[in-house]
Amino acid sequence: MPSIETLVAFFGVSVLLGLSPGPDNLFVLMQSAQRGWRAGMCVVLGLCGGLVVHTTAVALGLAAVFAASALAFTLLKFVGAAYLAWLAWGALRAPVGSGGAAAPAAGGTGYSAWRMVGRGVVMNLTNPKVLVFFLAFLPQFADPARGGVAAQIMVLGCVFMLATLLVFGAIACFSGVFGTLLQRSARAQWVLNRLAGLVFLGLAVRLATVQR
Repeated sequence: MPSIETLVAFFGVSVLLGLSPGPDNLFVLMQSAQRGWRAGMCVVLGLCGGLVVHTTAVALGLAAVFAASALAFTLLKFVGAAYLAWLAWGALRAPVGSGGAAAPAAGGTGYSAWRMVGRGVVMNLTNPKVLVFFLAFLPQFADPARGGVAAQIMVLGCVFMLATLLVFGAIACFSGVFGTLLQRSARAQWVLNRLAGLVFLGLAVRLATVQR
């Protein structure tokens, strides 16, 4: 078990990382603005679910095997880029509902909670940089003198997930409330959908071109 001092320091660093602009918090921001804070929170829960997988992979040593495979890294990043491009297409062609209310189609306020959770999971798991980052980041805070390293990594992963839940949850709530105000205007909703499409497309290009 890591010391209290280590956990506090790790939590602080994790919060700062969550606040740093990146694909995950941008994804939460745009999904919340389009569909509301509840949908955004579902995405956050999905992202945290993906972190469980990454943490477990690091603890079991599977992440090191993956990081050593250029083929696995390349395949995973292109799957993630294709998924983001598909989301971009859905947002760009999303219709505007009557009276300025968003249609339940892609880009509207209607959503399935499980679908949004799934989007968060896929978004996280198809970004190989997250796994590589965890592989380099978590072991730095594990001390073999304090017990099993795998158990310590799992604890650190849980702390990271807590920080992610708090930071991304705040982003989801703020963006969701702001987005709800914009959804009252058909013109603002049209602009928001196109902006979301461009953001998703930009994230897809960024992921497709990322290097190990």
